[in-house]
Amino acid sequence: MSIKISETLTFECETGNYHTFCPISCVAWLYQKIEDSFFLVVGTKTCGYFLQNALGVMIFAEPRYAMAELEEGDISAQLNDYEELKRLCIQIKKDRNPSVIIWIGTCTTEIIKMDLEGMAPKLETEIEIPIVVARANGLDYAFTQGEDTVLAAIAHRCPGHNDKNQKINDKSIQEFFSFLPVKIKEKTNKSFTEKNEFSLVLFGSLPSTVAAQLSLELKRQSIHVSGWLPAERYTDLPTLGEKVYVCGVNPFLSRTATTLMRRRKCKLIGAPFPIGPDGTRAWIEKICSVFNIETKGLEQREQQVWESLKNYLNLVRGKSVFFMGDNLLEISLARFLIRCGMIVYEIGIPYMDKRYQAAELKLLQETCKKMCIPMPRIVEKPDNYNQIQRMRELQPDLAITGMAHANPLEARGINTKWSVEFTFAQIHGFTNAKDVLELITRPLRRNNNLENLGWTNLIKIQKG
Repeated sequence: MSIKISETLTFECETGNYHTFCPISCVAWLYQKIEDSFFLVVGTKTCGYFLQNALGVMIFAEPRYAMAELEEGDISAQLNDYEELKRLCIQIKKDRNPSVIIWIGTCTTEIIKMDLEGMAPKLETEIEIPIVVARANGLDYAFTQGEDTVLAAIAHRCPGHNDKNQKINDKSIQEFFSFLPVKIKEKTNKSFTEKNEFSLVLFGSLPSTVAAQLSLELKRQSIHVSGWLPAERYTDLPTLGEKVYVCGVNPFLSRTATTLMRRRKCKLIGAPFPIGPDGTRAWIEKICSVFNIETKGLEQREQQVWESLKNYLNLVRGKSVFFMGDNLLEISLARFLIRCGMIVYEIGIPYMDKRYQAAELKLLQETCKKMCIPMPRIVEKPDNYNQIQRMRELQPDLAITGMAHANPLEARGINTKWSVEFTFAQIHGFTNAKDVLELITRPLRRNNNLENLGWTNLIKIQKG
């Protein structure tokens, strides 16, 4: 079977199955980001085993999450779910006293039609702690989409603009302008209106240091970030409304974006995502264009980062990579690697929202054209069996895959890198582009070291 790669982006859809990590794993990074929160995962012992194994390394950090295990009596609706959840939440309040409790609904709660949304408001009134309900079941969502459902639920709790206070502020501003000379007043008033009529809120969970870096990059372009969703503390959620522009930093937050636009009436900035120097520059440029600000020194900033990556670029240039699909970061990572000189045979992705990722897809096309290489095909919900057949023919230098397929592929002579590592690593912004290439080149550098030691032929003999 010969595979022809089209000169334009082609989209395909295969089995419809999500061959990904379970989305309840979003608790691993969200509980660290929202420092005054507590996550209660409602599910079976299987869910508990998964959390214990996937997040077990964090046990000594006193994580703020727990498991509400459903027994046979709960599943057959013989027991009172409300009373049990009430008991657990009262215990959580006594032990931790969080600012918010977030219930994570798993597959089982969907199957037995557990009314978490109905119970939460009543219980919230009783225990006097906000309770946010988010569905993160593997039936409907892929790995990183757990964060998407949590942020979409939290977006409903963000404060709105207070019209009364806004009128007072506008009056104070006009009084300030009245003391200025006419020419200065006109110029200042125009500048203020253009730059400060709308505020900017960024959404997506990033480590505090990375969020600070992105905010600083925008500050260098005279753009102030008024808030992040999620904030480090639930009590510091950003104000949302019609005069707020929102921009995402991750490609898997399409439901959050929809909620912010439809429910909170915010204006979405459709930009590529700040992954790699090229993506970060395009992300900043798009935000600046919306606020009518001309960028300064951005091209030089990007060039400096590319110069610092030369050693890595020499390793990856001309190498081929195949994305099996796992964490929805595939389009952004593929675009960055193409810009680095790699050849991408296929981009597998569990779920593709073409509207939310429109700017990223456009940048991918522009990058392929600039690098003079064919456009990779994009396969939504890929069939892993078919992908392995394609990899057997294409023989890529590297496969970025879920944990389940890594060892079998390595045994067949294909270098692999776990896609989950990109989820937990710091990969956003100019300064973290190095970390992406550090992950990508690790298996390639390992092979080079083996060749230098003369072990390559021995390994081939053993595999043969």
